[in-house]
Amino acid sequence: MVNGPPSFTESTAFQRDSGKNCKAVAFSKDGSLFAWCNGEKVNIVNVTSAELLRSFDLPKTVCLEFSPKNNVLATWQAYTTAKDGTAGVPNLQLHEVKTGKCLKSFIQKKMQNWCPCWADDESICARNVNNEVHFFENNNFNTIANKLHLQKVNDFVLSPGAQPTKVAVYVPGSKGAPSFVRLYQYPNFGGPQSALANKSFFKADKVTMLWNKKATAVLVIASTEVDKTGASYYGEQTLHYIATNGESAVVQLPKNGPIYDVIWSPNSAEFCAVYGFMPAKATVFNLKCDPVFDFGTGPRNAAYYSPHGHILVLAGFGNLRGQMEVWDVKNYKLISKPVASDSTYFAWCPDGEHIVTATCAPRLRVNNGYKIWHYTGSLLHSYEVPLTEEMWQVSWQPCLDGVFPAKAVRYQAVPSELPGAEPKPAQAYRPPALRNKPVTSSKLHEDEPPQNMKPQSGSSDKPLSKTALKNQRKHEAKKAAKQEAKADANQESTQSLASQNAPRSAVPAVTSGDPEVDKKIKNLKKKLKAIEQLKEQAAAGKQLEKNQLEKIQKETALLQELEDLELGL
Repeated sequence: MVNGPPSFTESTAFQRDSGKNCKAVAFSKDGSLFAWCNGEKVNIVNVTSAELLRSFDLPKTVCLEFSPKNNVLATWQAYTTAKDGTAGVPNLQLHEVKTGKCLKSFIQKKMQNWCPCWADDESICARNVNNEVHFFENNNFNTIANKLHLQKVNDFVLSPGAQPTKVAVYVPGSKGAPSFVRLYQYPNFGGPQSALANKSFFKADKVTMLWNKKATAVLVIASTEVDKTGASYYGEQTLHYIATNGESAVVQLPKNGPIYDVIWSPNSAEFCAVYGFMPAKATVFNLKCDPVFDFGTGPRNAAYYSPHGHILVLAGFGNLRGQMEVWDVKNYKLISKPVASDSTYFAWCPDGEHIVTATCAPRLRVNNGYKIWHYTGSLLHSYEVPLTEEMWQVSWQPCLDGVFPAKAVRYQAVPSELPGAEPKPAQAYRPPALRNKPVTSSKLHEDEPPQNMKPQSGSSDKPLSKTALKNQRKHEAKKAAKQEAKADANQESTQSLASQNAPRSAVPAVTSGDPEVDKKIKNLKKKLKAIEQLKEQAAAGKQLEKNQLEKIQKETALLQELEDLELGL
């Protein structure tokens, strides 16, 4: 255990535990407890005093997790069946932290979604069992308090925050029926009518459901394993928005290609998506799914909001070079552009000031280590493990919201002893024939700048929101009306003469300047023309249908409406 910034020294309280089998570690949500398995026992210690609180004899534990209020420690071991094929022993244990007693054991075959989910106050705990979601109340695991039974429930997510708890469930489609995500409020599970919201979609082999912090909406990333069009190696993704008030929408992303990452802002009113074929686009959207700010394109595939939500980091990790862009989200200004090459992991410190990036095994087995940064771009600390060793996991000690107050955003890089980790730009290979000639730069594609750094031209490429479009139309209509009024005044004298000589058909069609109004006028004239034809048919002695007679009766009302619209010009 290492002390955080500014000292970065090894903790003297916590005794380092060395061994090949230390593979599972977990902090509690408030950061007060720490548990790990060393291949012999699972131990729980108090983080500040490093006092050993509990020890469990579970040598093969692979996963650990504390419940939100530290009452229960859940452990999972790989499931094994007996040699004669009979069912194995329960491998998911729930232990009471205070007393150390085992509250319940379950058989949980898959490692995926192994851990039961708790509401933040631990009043409800839920787990998915054979297409049903079982709910337990107040950590009493002997009686199932409630069941949500839907055909083939594949996944569920409980909402964060205070009661009442809401549940988002996903049911995959089968035999031509679409997949759907439904939102329920616990414990109202009686049929489709009791759902708060429902969104169905085709093209989904798996979904990721993300609740916002206030539990008012869920973002659903639906993805298929294979892109039928052959355009993408990553399959095909779509992004859906579902609110607990029943509203839902497909988030329109202006660039085609994979959706790499979607993240809610901690303020619950905005979310950021990173999407599109490389160089990827990143955009912040509001709850109407309208774009608020477009960051242009760049080498990135991940987004991370700081715990207070005032800073957003866009980064390109994995198969990208580790470039990061740190943005002040309030003013949409770029703060810094550090580079953490070969990173496989990124996390904000709960203080909202520091960041850790790490290179971990088994994703990368060389150059393992971690770096601590300040968001202004300064590298404060760097640690590399010896060549013969690997680093598996790094995690900050968590803290509850409110422990660290939000600070004003700084733009000046904080001082650091270490030089910046700027990688040397790799020289492109040049064939011998071109080596003494001037370099001509040829880019595969031009990066699109963020919307507030675009050259200011008359026409903006930014997709306008609905309201902006409406206002623009109104503005244009007013302008047109003014110009018309001027033209009318100039033409009045000449027109009175011309109108006596000019044939009727030459009168230009008057337009209001508002396309909506023009459309209505055109439709009304069309209807009146149809009525004239019907009248002529009636005069010629043709027997009219009932609905045709009704049409003729509407003539006066239509004429009145047309007059009103034309006067309104």
